[in-house]
Amino acid sequence: MSIENILRKIRKGEISVSEAKKQLSLFTIKNIENFARLDLNRHLRRKIPEVVFAEKKNPVETSKIVEELVKQTGKAIASRVSEEHIKELKKLEKKFKVEVYEKARVVVVKKPNVTLTKTGGKVGVLTAGTTDIPVAEEAVVILKESGCEVYTAYDVGVAGLHRLFQPLKKMLKKNVDVLIVVAGMEGALPSVVASLVDCPVVGVPTSVGYGYGGGGKAALMTMLQSCSLGLAVVNIDNGIGAGAFASIIANRAAEARKTKKF
Repeated sequence: MSIENILRKIRKGEISVSEAKKQLSLFTIKNIENFARLDLNRHLRRKIPEVVFAEKKNPVETSKIVEELVKQTGKAIASRVSEEHIKELKKLEKKFKVEVYEKARVVVVKKPNVTLTKTGGKVGVLTAGTTDIPVAEEAVVILKESGCEVYTAYDVGVAGLHRLFQPLKKMLKKNVDVLIVVAGMEGALPSVVASLVDCPVVGVPTSVGYGYGGGGKAALMTMLQSCSLGLAVVNIDNGIGAGAFASIIANRAAEARKTKKF
């Protein structure tokens, strides 16, 4: 659909202004030299902060991408950053606010006047072990930058299942909209949690484990073969994807509460 057709539909009352904004956002592309084409309004369509996957990207080029996104949209997130990426991104502190989350390997860059708006969405994040925390922290950053309230409980896996019940009970009392459960090794925790709760659960397998089935493969297979209903699974170590998916669920639920749709 062309811009002209969108404007005609607004005039005829066939689409709302908010729908027109989403459609018009498809037309805003910014080229950076010969290595990047930025979709500047993707965050408006998706309601998720823009994330630049930095791993295997040139640090200088990564910084240029982030800088242009911040100039145009006010905020950008770089994930899977190395020390070299962080060094380059910190140079942007002359113009912008730079927040480094070392454990998550994430950097958030934003204009000084950009503030977070709380949506009312609530998400709980659990890990089976302490080695799963960096992946969980990826999700936490995305959730918070999406306006969600986040509750965390780490190292509550099936090797000592009694550790799970108290923090899970607290999260349910907070009426979380969705739970993210991060686990390596055999990856059993998401299935256990999904069997106990009445909200959606997002399972995140991590590349933690020994030999055969290691690298997250056993955990991924376990989660995909789960007999517990209400469990969705993202790819190995994909904390960013889990955070984005959970934020969409939580924020839509929060919006429905505000408008009294349920």
